[in-house]
Amino acid sequence: MEIKNYIFIPIFLFAIGFFIRNLLIKFSYLKIGLPDNRFDKPLERLKNVFVIGIFQSKILREPIAGFIHVSIFWGFLIFLIAVIESILQGFYSSFSLEFLGGFYSVITFVQEIFSLFVIIAVLLAFYRRFIQKVKRLNVEDHKFDAAFILTMILIVVVSMLGQSAAHIIKNDFILTEFEVRPVSNFLAHLFFINGNSAYKFYEFFWWVHILTILTFLNFLPFSKHFHVITSLPNVYFKKIGNDKYSLKKLNLEDENISQFGVSDVEHLSWKQMFDGYACTECGRCTASCPANLTGKKLSPREIIRNIRYRTEEKAPLIINNKNESNEIINKTLVHNYITSDELWACTTCMACVYECPVSIEHIDSIVDMRRNLVLSESQFPNELNAVFKNLETNGTPWAFNSQDRANWAEGLNIKTMAEDSNCEFLFWVGCAGSFDSRYQKVSRAFATLMQKANIDFRILGIEEQCNGDTARRLGNEYLAQMLMQSNIETLNNYGVKKIVTACPHCFNSLKNEYPQFGGNFEVIHHSELISKLIGEGKLLLRENQEKNKITFHDSCYLGRYNDIFDEPRKSLLAIKDVELIEMERSRDKGFCCGAGGGRMFLEETEGTRININRAEEAINTKANTIASACPFCMTMLNDGVKSLEKSEQVQIKDIAEIVLENLK
Repeated sequence: MEIKNYIFIPIFLFAIGFFIRNLLIKFSYLKIGLPDNRFDKPLERLKNVFVIGIFQSKILREPIAGFIHVSIFWGFLIFLIAVIESILQGFYSSFSLEFLGGFYSVITFVQEIFSLFVIIAVLLAFYRRFIQKVKRLNVEDHKFDAAFILTMILIVVVSMLGQSAAHIIKNDFILTEFEVRPVSNFLAHLFFINGNSAYKFYEFFWWVHILTILTFLNFLPFSKHFHVITSLPNVYFKKIGNDKYSLKKLNLEDENISQFGVSDVEHLSWKQMFDGYACTECGRCTASCPANLTGKKLSPREIIRNIRYRTEEKAPLIINNKNESNEIINKTLVHNYITSDELWACTTCMACVYECPVSIEHIDSIVDMRRNLVLSESQFPNELNAVFKNLETNGTPWAFNSQDRANWAEGLNIKTMAEDSNCEFLFWVGCAGSFDSRYQKVSRAFATLMQKANIDFRILGIEEQCNGDTARRLGNEYLAQMLMQSNIETLNNYGVKKIVTACPHCFNSLKNEYPQFGGNFEVIHHSELISKLIGEGKLLLRENQEKNKITFHDSCYLGRYNDIFDEPRKSLLAIKDVELIEMERSRDKGFCCGAGGGRMFLEETEGTRININRAEEAINTKANTIASACPFCMTMLNDGVKSLEKSEQVQIKDIAEIVLENLK
């Protein structure tokens, strides 16, 4: 052993021990969280790790930022081999991985190439953050952290190349049999020094390389870059299957439970707390948030950051039983860190979750905090008093008589399930389709299409109630479950197997959330059925001479929640005279109408209106028709177009209406 080995070994053992200690402390905080089973279906979870984590599918949704992060991330993975080799040289100076033979050639060559990519990526990252000042990255308390980490990454790469170049000079420019080092070889010839100096430079670069890595490692637990360790596990533990975009069921039957929803971090699940650890603070969630983009206080990034800050502040006190009345204990996550205004601004559009590169589930935490405000504190916007009362007494968020629910169908000769339950489909009309005068026309149009295609369907009529989505996302889980269980009982009594609905909110609730309560049905959206009927030739479309320019607005609950993007477009494109013009923000990047998450029933008193923002974008396409496939979206777009005084230039129609107008 050499002197450097005797120096290195205690430094290394101390650094690793200190890192493991801090890691265990951080992870011990998760013990205060509630249980959450995220260990099922390991193969599906591993697939997510490879697709989202390793191959960076979400990161690459932004090309420039994607190149920067992918270069650094993959470089990091590739450099791990060089790091291991350098560490082992700290125990035994002459150690080399050359015994790997041809594989060593591949390793050294890829390391050399990626060293250039990483250097370019780091310099671009510096430029974007400190010169270009990209808005989502321009956060004051990020600057030191980001600069420090980027500098260390640069030092790691430069010292690695310096070490290799000095090694080549030291060996008289003769590479070993399996070494392929084009960059280091070039640098060795560029900075020619004598053999003795080369040895000193080699040792210098080796120490710089090792000490930077150990410093980097021990900085991570105290940095936003802790995500280097937690991001892949967080992707592994993301929600999958039908639970992907559904809310978790709240146990309301346990008499021993006194806390409903989340007021502080100990009411969160361990996974929700882990989301805080995984957050990269990249700001993609906030940059895509319709509330934030229209001037509201809500920032999904700040929600998750505050969860992490509060966890690290309060968890040690709980674990160490220091629950005395002090300033920290007397605070709560809701109110002291996250305001109710932020929580009520959320439209639950899922853009934040969809864009998050590490699969953080912002919406779950936001709704859980709303649940606390509604169920535990009875604190919610005044407008919701009428909404909750109407849902409870009328089975609809509006003050309509439940006995009028089937009035829209007069003259169409549509049977109810009570009259004859022997059918293929139950048409779940929804509250808007039943009571909203504009969307009643859509219900009639879709029912007519089904009749023309000889689809055997029924409706529930006065037995149908609100699906519970609005109450659930507004945090009133008690009312939501009451509605859902009542509906499931009705549906099961009639032996319903297949349901079709024109409302994405009904669709998502019936399909993804009713199974939590024993409601297992095959649920399809009317856009899917219409597309299928056209494809099968059961709906024949005529050919017109005049071009009809249409732009389609993607409903969040149809698109991002359920990955239905193509079916509505197929139905429109099947019409010969239609020119489909996409908005700048479309498909999975579509912009919310502003009505989701119960916002349909709340006024926007801060910033600009989300629906006007979206209506402007639609109008700017120069289309003469804005197509939608959601009652909430139709209402919001209509209001937006009217506010912009463009009602005479552009009309808003549901795809069912457009298809019906173009039938042969």
